[in-house]
Amino acid sequence: MLRVVTVVGARPQFVKAATISRAIARWNQDHADSPIEESIVHTGQHYDENMSRVFFDELQIPPPEVNLEIGSASHGRQTGRMLESLERVMVEGQPDLVLIYGDTNSTLAGALAAVKLHIPVAHVEAGLRSFNRRMPEEINRVVADHVSALLLCPSDLAVENLRSEGLTEGVHQVGDVMYDSVLYNRELSRGKSDVLKRLNLQPKGFYLATIHRAENTDDPARLGSILAALRQIDRPIVLPLHPRTKNTLGSHLAEEMGKVIVTDPVPYLDMLTLEDNASLILTDSGGVQKEAYFFGVPCVTLRDETEWVELVETGWNQVVGADPKMISDAIGAFEARNAQLPPGRSKTLYGDGHAAQSIVELLIGA
Repeated sequence: MLRVVTVVGARPQFVKAATISRAIARWNQDHADSPIEESIVHTGQHYDENMSRVFFDELQIPPPEVNLEIGSASHGRQTGRMLESLERVMVEGQPDLVLIYGDTNSTLAGALAAVKLHIPVAHVEAGLRSFNRRMPEEINRVVADHVSALLLCPSDLAVENLRSEGLTEGVHQVGDVMYDSVLYNRELSRGKSDVLKRLNLQPKGFYLATIHRAENTDDPARLGSILAALRQIDRPIVLPLHPRTKNTLGSHLAEEMGKVIVTDPVPYLDMLTLEDNASLILTDSGGVQKEAYFFGVPCVTLRDETEWVELVETGWNQVVGADPKMISDAIGAFEARNAQLPPGRSKTLYGDGHAAQSIVELLIGA
């Protein structure tokens, strides 16, 4: 039996973990002689119900055996508290392998706790680089990659990034588990989500925006510029508001927001429905950039760089930072050419929708 501890703490990680948990369940059904025992540990990094518990319910993820309930804090304090608690969990559970996802403080803490206990680490979404070391996420992903035994890359570019840093052992291009997730959940969302009706939206009659990264939410000038650009857009814009962004805005939410529809964070199936039916997406989220691509929706990235460089190279993603004119120009350019994605787009860049199965097979062989 292979004992695996899965460390999650933020909304995108729940989605990725659900995909691999399903693949583990399928493996166990077919390989009773060599099962995988998975224990999910939730750090509590995302503690709002709409960003945490509802995801486990909706995505049918096995409930976490442990919820550390760390909550929000500065990077140092939050990561330190996670590290201390995860170390205790791993000492008690003695896993054979620790599985981490993405680039959050939960990722970093899980990687450090495991490697210092000499437990092999498998990193899903290894090899992504924005090449901006001022971003905490960049530091998290670089450190996690350099202490991991299994580097599970979503794209060829991610493999190349690792090679340029001297990392070649344990590196595998498996495809993107987010693509697996979209393929699995798209029809489910179409049957279960009524978010368009609740918000009085017409398919392809609105834009979708998400803002949550610290580079935007912790900089009043940047956040103000983005909101100013959104207020000038002459069509409905749905803005599910991350708790960090809401706290930063405070009383400014009372200002005239134009056609911006501010909502609480939405469950995953509602988010998929919004992405599927939006005519354009504006975001600083790495995951949403990819989901836009999977759904064939043009994306304007509200950052100064992106880890998903291949999306920019295809012309499907424009990186504009927080400049209102650049945001407006990018929207205008997409609308002018009524952009359509080429056939087979997702398979070409991010695998065939069986990344989770490949990952499980690699875990067994680790």
